[in-house]
Amino acid sequence: MRPGPARTAGATRHATGIYRARPASAGRPATRPAGSSPSRRFIARATLLSAALSIAGAVLGLGRDQALAHLFGAGAETDAFLVAWTVPELAATLLIEDGLAFVLVPAFSAALARRAIGKDTPDPVRALVAASLPRLCLAFAATAAVLVAGAPLLVSALAPGLSDPSLAVSCTRLTATCVLSFGLAGYCSAALRAHRAYLAPGAIYIAYNVAIIATMFVLGEHWGVRSAALGVALGGCLMVAVQAPSLGRRIARRPGRNAFAYDGDGGRPLAPALVCAVLLFALCRQSQVLIERYLASTLPAGAISHLNYAQKIAQLPMSLSTMVCVVTFPVVAQAVAEGDTRRARDRVERDVALMAGLVLLGAAVVVAGAPQIVELLFQRGAFTAQDTAATAAVMRVYATGLLGQTLVGALARSYFAGGRATWFPLGAMGVGALATVSIGALAVGPWGACGIAAANAAGITVTALLLMHGLGPGSVPVRVRRVLAELARPVCAAVCATAAGLLCAGLFASPAASVAACCTGVTVVFLLLAWILDAANARSLVLPAVQFLRHSVTRKLGHGR
Repeated sequence: MRPGPARTAGATRHATGIYRARPASAGRPATRPAGSSPSRRFIARATLLSAALSIAGAVLGLGRDQALAHLFGAGAETDAFLVAWTVPELAATLLIEDGLAFVLVPAFSAALARRAIGKDTPDPVRALVAASLPRLCLAFAATAAVLVAGAPLLVSALAPGLSDPSLAVSCTRLTATCVLSFGLAGYCSAALRAHRAYLAPGAIYIAYNVAIIATMFVLGEHWGVRSAALGVALGGCLMVAVQAPSLGRRIARRPGRNAFAYDGDGGRPLAPALVCAVLLFALCRQSQVLIERYLASTLPAGAISHLNYAQKIAQLPMSLSTMVCVVTFPVVAQAVAEGDTRRARDRVERDVALMAGLVLLGAAVVVAGAPQIVELLFQRGAFTAQDTAATAAVMRVYATGLLGQTLVGALARSYFAGGRATWFPLGAMGVGALATVSIGALAVGPWGACGIAAANAAGITVTALLLMHGLGPGSVPVRVRRVLAELARPVCAAVCATAAGLLCAGLFASPAASVAACCTGVTVVFLLLAWILDAANARSLVLPAVQFLRHSVTRKLGHGR
């Protein structure tokens, strides 16, 4: 029988070697030294860094889509690749963005806390890595091998009406390798964020998109759209390479008591029910993409591509707004663990209001300037004016579901912040997916790709409403009526800003000038109404910033004398 690693009193280990911090109880509150909770300045800096890296990755993602549209257009060839693209899309959600992060960040946080106390031998972080990483690598590699071998069955299930399934099968076999690389990248990302390191995890999509773009331009002439699939495989390897050195240095060192230390009681194993609940919720959420591809495969060639390009542009505002809760999720989890539900509730309500304001501002720009944005970004090479019109129409419909998408991402973290298994988010997401299937099946005939996009928006909005209704004692007790009243303000501002953007976009023939005028008009009107209505706590956000700038200028002038 192999001896296991030593552990402190009150700490137990699951068979997988993964620990979870024990939430504080009413009779035994968690204690921690001052400074262990991140300051507002640290949260602000981490959010800005994450947002900046996310913007850079998103811009390169648009460049990737532009290169794909320029080289291969929006036809049967790109439809085949986008079916294969379903694998990395799903893997990114499960292994990098949501599923694995919800499981591993608490595990590494508990191990770091025991390391900081300095009583465990061997080192808890190294023990966690040694116990969990080999098993996870084996699972990732086995899953990738199954997907490579079963690519023909997977393609026929995802898109039975595809005109050239053999090309989709070839691309799927290349993209399936990303299950292993994305799994390792997600592992590194979760570990680094637990160490409060955000630079390397934020840079992974920059490396990923650079690899895809470079591979398409180098090999596109000879390999066709398969070059994009090869770029996915190479980009996944780069995602691991970007993070591995930073994580290796942090695992190797063994600091003494520091800001992360606390006098907790160790940890307890991750409940398998929690892991299943998180992963199934993430999988069910991503199933909306699978539903879209399945329904669109029965439409004329190019429909899947139009849906893909529209979704990529429309979801940019949501991706940026989500950076808020990526950074504040550990803060909410810490408050819940300490029994401070009021602090957790206030944090979630502020986050929801701020994220709603950001995403609605972006949605107003998308709706108002959709044709000009698509023309500016994609209409060149094999991407025709007809493709622009079809993509813009779909994009406007997609934008109506952006608020629901953002709320689902924010509220789901409230359910899992306590580290307890809860099946309500999965049930709510299942109802939303059922609504997407039902509405999509009815709408795809008369309205085509726009009907599919409308079904997506309706389904995710249903899920968001259910998640908000279900918040209560079992999660963060958000005041639902107050949140809904707060959301009404930025919605009104976004509607008026959209009308202003439509007027501004029609003033110019040049797409670049139209987009610039649209963005300016929408932003000015939205911010003005947000200030008047105090939407998303605009006044409380702006006034401290103005005071800070005034203080900085005054101090510099004083030094200049």
